[in-house]
Amino acid sequence: MNSDNDLQIAGDLLEVPHLLQAPREHPATVADFVGLARAIAADRSQWAHLVRFDATSRWYHRLRTGPGYEVWLLSWVPGQGSGLHDHGRSSGVLTVLEGALTERTERGTRALGAGAQRVFAPGYVHEVVNDALEPAVSLHVYYPGLTEMPMHTACTAPAHYGEVDAVTT
Repeated sequence: MNSDNDLQIAGDLLEVPHLLQAPREHPATVADFVGLARAIAADRSQWAHLVRFDATSRWYHRLRTGPGYEVWLLSWVPGQGSGLHDHGRSSGVLTVLEGALTERTERGTRALGAGAQRVFAPGYVHEVVNDALEPAVSLHVYYPGLTEMPMHTACTAPAHYGEVDAVTT
């Protein structure tokens, strides 16, 4: 019997690609969707050439679809925001690709710099705004695909938010 365990032989598992699990063809868990967003974010060739900035309205582009999910690319010039909204029955992963965004919820305000990710459940109410002086780009993964985006006022926002703080900067 060999006294060395696999980890001692292999060293850092992330440095030995053949020891890593192959990415799933179809994401099925929150971690899978977070991983999908991170993989797309890391490969600028998938999205950088598509980005457009529009001073009159937020620009968006559906980047990819899969079984039951959608991936959207959005750009934000300074001052643009989403308004207070939820995503209906969709869960999501928001990833800031470039620049900085501000997320506002009933619980407070959170600054999101490049690389930051937010995970949220159906019915999660928030507002995303570019409060910075530079444009920003973000990636949004929705499961199931986004079919509605109800808008809220401070008076109509539900008291329960369904926020998940599992992933941060």
